Amino acid sequence: MIKRLLKEVREYKPAAIGAPLFMVGEVVLELSLPYIMSIIVDKGIGVGNMDVVFKYGIIMIICAFLSLFCGIMSGNLAAYAATGFVRNVRDDMFQNIQKFSFANIDKFSTSGLMTRLGTDATNLQNAFMMILRMCIRAPLTIIVAVFMTIRINAELARVFFYALIFLSVVLAIITILSYSRFSVVFRQYDELNESVQENITNIRVVKAFVKEEHETEKFRRAAKKLQGLFEKAESLIVLNGPVMGLTSYACMIALSWLGARMIVNSTLGTGQLMSMFTYTMNILIGLMMLSMVFVMITMSAASAKRIVEVLEEKPSIVNPENPVMEIPDGSIVLNDVCFGYFEGKDKEILHDIDLNIRSGETIGVIGATGSGKSSLTLLLPRLYDVTSGEVIIGGHNVKEYDLKVLRDNVAMVLQKNVLFSGTIKDNLRWGNENATDEELIDACKKACADDFIRTFPDGYDTWIEQGGSNVSGGQKQRLCIARALLKKPKILILDDSTSAVDTATDMKIRTAFKNSLPDVTKIIISQRISSIEDADRVLVMDYGGIYGFDTPENLLKTNDIYQEIYETQKKGDDDK
Repeated sequence: MIKRLLKEVREYKPAAIGAPLFMVGEVVLELSLPYIMSIIVDKGIGVGNMDVVFKYGIIMIICAFLSLFCGIMSGNLAAYAATGFVRNVRDDMFQNIQKFSFANIDKFSTSGLMTRLGTDATNLQNAFMMILRMCIRAPLTIIVAVFMTIRINAELARVFFYALIFLSVVLAIITILSYSRFSVVFRQYDELNESVQENITNIRVVKAFVKEEHETEKFRRAAKKLQGLFEKAESLIVLNGPVMGLTSYACMIALSWLGARMIVNSTLGTGQLMSMFTYTMNILIGLMMLSMVFVMITMSAASAKRIVEVLEEKPSIVNPENPVMEIPDGSIVLNDVCFGYFEGKDKEILHDIDLNIRSGETIGVIGATGSGKSSLTLLLPRLYDVTSGEVIIGGHNVKEYDLKVLRDNVAMVLQKNVLFSGTIKDNLRWGNENATDEELIDACKKACADDFIRTFPDGYDTWIEQGGSNVSGGQKQRLCIARALLKKPKILILDDSTSAVDTATDMKIRTAFKNSLPDVTKIIISQRISSIEDADRVLVMDYGGIYGFDTPENLLKTNDIYQEIYETQKKGDDDK
């Protein structure tokens, strides 16, 4: 884990190395001051030698200013290295996430990835900063101070030796026990973020059903659970304070008792005892800083592990070594295809799918909710890979194609399509960033979007709010269809993408497709018979399998599921 994270330092290595080096200078110079002071007291003031006082006073001032300079440089370099390191971590995580397949994203969840990019990365930044500063300063302070105390009086220095052994054992126990607790804490962060994300994203539904109190209570429960987990984790961490206090007072008492006896016996000078007390405080402050480092590292270790999981996650769908870069046509063949979102034969939601679709055909897909309609179409652009069998497009297995080429030629308008903040033109150019204004207008005319766009004061330059919240559901669907058309695909998949438009507009869209996209294979998933009744063939799905695949006319004679849907909807239309 540490080796993987160190790769993220990259261009910030000089700063990451420079910060500890300056810290070494700061600590050594700072800890030389008490020793110099003891010389001034014992060999200058004590015997009335003002030359010694003046000489070592100048040296003391120079050391103090040099220590200050080293401290400033160390702090600046550490901040630069830590922020840059975490910028690299976030950037690499985000880049890897962009390569994830749907299966990879399902594994981590959206809220979990957000926590890793936010809270976990911030914890890692704080820990890295502390490692560059405190992790060098604290041990070095202790080592140099102990060395100086040994130089002054080896017998008194044994006090610190016993204190260090005691603290090391206690801190190790606390760290080991609290690590597992903080791992649970950050998993709970995922649940809290998921609650917030879900509420804000669907705030209109929450208000429409007057569920504000329900959502507030749901958030409170998640926050209270997080609070409880934090209390449980930090109940161990807070033991650092009392243990440090106990050790500090014990050292001070031992030094006072033993030092006083040595002064009486003339084996220790007054200035030396003063220096011992100063070094005692330095050692104890170093130990306190070390305990803070342990706390931060313990907290960040769980975050670091979660971040490395994302960095090292291998996308389940990748380009082949020598990909096919051109799709000849929109023909589709599925041979004995089985698929499940989770491993296991019993968890397959598609089984034994055999299909042969000619290029340029219009295929309707219908079936009950959960019958596998959407899952089937997700296999065509390799958003998921089949569990077994093969998907062939244009005469080649989809696994042989370059992913970008494949997904540019298999355009999908999903059930839940999203518009991004920006102008209508910006959103449309997601389909083709180089599309001209004429091409944008042509695509919008085919999708029956041009008319309503022109009613806006700014036309195609109208600003779309995040998620398309300032346009209606039907308008959003038509813009998403136009966006897909700009890819000029070989295969166009509409997954219930006209459900929010009226039947007259739906018919106009289908007519435009039939007249202007004769060579494009069109797959239309719909719950409305009217949307697929003029298709060349209709695929009827039930329980993850094919229950019928024929012309609408033949299915109306032979397929009981199609007959039932047809009669139910037509009867409903007649009753209106």
